[in-house]
Amino acid sequence: MAVASGERVRQAAVKLFAAKGFHGTGIRELAREARLSSASLYHYMGTKEELLAGIMRDCLGRLLAAAGQAIDGVADPRERMGRLVALHVLTHARQPDETKVVDDEVHALSPRLRRPVVELRDAYERLWADAVDAGLREGVFHTQRPAVTRKALLAMCNGVARWYAPRGPLSLDDLAEHYALLALRALGGERPGTGPDLAVCRAVVAATWRPG
Repeated sequence: MAVASGERVRQAAVKLFAAKGFHGTGIRELAREARLSSASLYHYMGTKEELLAGIMRDCLGRLLAAAGQAIDGVADPRERMGRLVALHVLTHARQPDETKVVDDEVHALSPRLRRPVVELRDAYERLWADAVDAGLREGVFHTQRPAVTRKALLAMCNGVARWYAPRGPLSLDDLAEHYALLALRALGGERPGTGPDLAVCRAVVAATWRPG
């Protein structure tokens, strides 16, 4: 099935922004990757900055919705945290270019376009903060630096997009489970022999980023 021109532009932008950065990607290069003329490119994207902002809003919106689904109805803060970490790892491994763009290029946006992107990012990170706070209240987490620990865990999980290879020695499920365990250890809430419900996380990620 042929890919519509607008989607080709988006795919080309994600690929190039992830590889070369927003400022390192030229309009002619973007048009060539999308198999369009430079003149017709603007019909499908507006400005290059608006294209970047749209990609970031879409990716963050999907991530926020997926995380909400994965932890819906989960009372145990350790399971909530484990699912959030596993879902983040699965997403960054499966969508490395999109997630690299979101993680790296927010500084390229002007204040007007940056604001809604940052609001989505903050809403997503609040899910993590709420899980950590719940664990501290219930006495199952014991870190003395919850905010710093949360930021460190997010940075750790973001890195998966840069190095994970599907043909490597570690399966994606094993990686997600290991990262969840590392997160619980960092929070002082490790549960030996118990990992998050990966089936739920896999299903949510697959449904959220289903092609078409």
